Amino acid sequence: MTAPTASQQIARFSTGFRPRSLSDQALETVRRVCLDTIGVAMGGMNEPATTLALDYASGHAGPLTARSWTNGQNMPVELAAFVNAIAGHVLDYDDVVVTMRGHPSVALLPPIMALAEAGNASFEALAAAYAVGLEVACKLGRAFAIDHYKHGWHATSSIGVIAATAGCSTLVGLDEEQSVHAIGLAVAQASGLHENFGTMAKSFQPGHCGAAAIRAVLLARRGFTAAATALDGRAGYARLYAEGADLSEQLSQLGHSPLEIEAGGVDIKQYPMCGGAHRALDGILDLRAEHGLTLDQVASIVVSGSNGGFTPLIHDRPVTGLTAKFSMQYGLAAALADGQIALSSFTDDMVMRPEIQAFFPHVSKVEAEGTLFPRWVNLDLRLKDGRRLEKRVTGLRGSAQMPLTDAALTAKIIDCCAFSDAGIDGARLAETLLSAQRTEAVGLLLARALGWPAATNGAEP
Repeated sequence: MTAPTASQQIARFSTGFRPRSLSDQALETVRRVCLDTIGVAMGGMNEPATTLALDYASGHAGPLTARSWTNGQNMPVELAAFVNAIAGHVLDYDDVVVTMRGHPSVALLPPIMALAEAGNASFEALAAAYAVGLEVACKLGRAFAIDHYKHGWHATSSIGVIAATAGCSTLVGLDEEQSVHAIGLAVAQASGLHENFGTMAKSFQPGHCGAAAIRAVLLARRGFTAAATALDGRAGYARLYAEGADLSEQLSQLGHSPLEIEAGGVDIKQYPMCGGAHRALDGILDLRAEHGLTLDQVASIVVSGSNGGFTPLIHDRPVTGLTAKFSMQYGLAAALADGQIALSSFTDDMVMRPEIQAFFPHVSKVEAEGTLFPRWVNLDLRLKDGRRLEKRVTGLRGSAQMPLTDAALTAKIIDCCAFSDAGIDGARLAETLLSAQRTEAVGLLLARALGWPAATNGAEP
């Protein structure tokens, strides 16, 4: 008997998954990530990347429509996923999962939610599709993401497109053969690279991921075919993107209890910049509070961490708000100067402050030998008065192990809505999504949360 291909393994899992398999814990996680992703998108609604994407999408029309989260405009589902993912990622404030080495919800929710809205699907159906997508993302991540990411792939998009396609396949009810073809079509569109970090193209990459997942699923349902060996064939994804990694062991665990959504959860960000800097930011803010530190008291900082932990922090001398989001030097300097890292920290003017720019050469990053996990960071500060301060950070505030309270998450969303002057009641958005019911239609849920007219198009996705 021929062993199933990787695509067939994923397809069998995604087609067999049922919403009732989800625990209350899993549903609560999906409520929180929906709130975080949409709320962060509200914060990013006025960013140039978002407004340009919306302008592009507004010129298209199609029979299957969903709405832009930021202004409620109806557009084809593919473009709704594209725009919403860009808005949700442009601030780099959206959630992460370390096993994926990326941002799962901005890859998964925009396409899944667009199709759910278009087809009047329930919140429970959306949650099941999200759980499937997260399961696939994490299993693929465990198989190869560390090296894949080190080599320059933007895993949010390059792994996310496969995971999002699996989730969308579950939502729209593709059969196993159709799901296999959809995965092959997703592989044909897999892309995204680190070199774009610090530019608008960074958020374009998950936008493309969401649009590509919808395109793959809707084409496969219409009979468009792809190779069943697209993931693990002789010249397939694993060979070309992942140095021939063996996918079979991890994919054989798809759907085994506990699910990834329950066992690992999702990390919700406290700071609107690359997660590679977050443990260091926790530590430097603690030291600042404990010792009353100011930027002008610090002579130098050496920040060391687990191998590969600083890979995405590619801008040592940032000059714009976007590049500063991928700079350890800026994060530490701004935290010392201002006592916080907030949305307002990432304007070009804030980055170009002379005292901030002058401090960059005094920050050094060192990655230790060994493995990425368990994650840790050590801060070694030399002060101008001769003192030396050290702090080691292992836990991460906002992670699934040290989660934000609902009140703290709500405060984050209120801040995002205020930052962009979105005209959205952040408190209502939080209350509505955090209390979403299993049977509630996604379109009606979004309408309540965002103050839209309560209308759905009634189409089948």
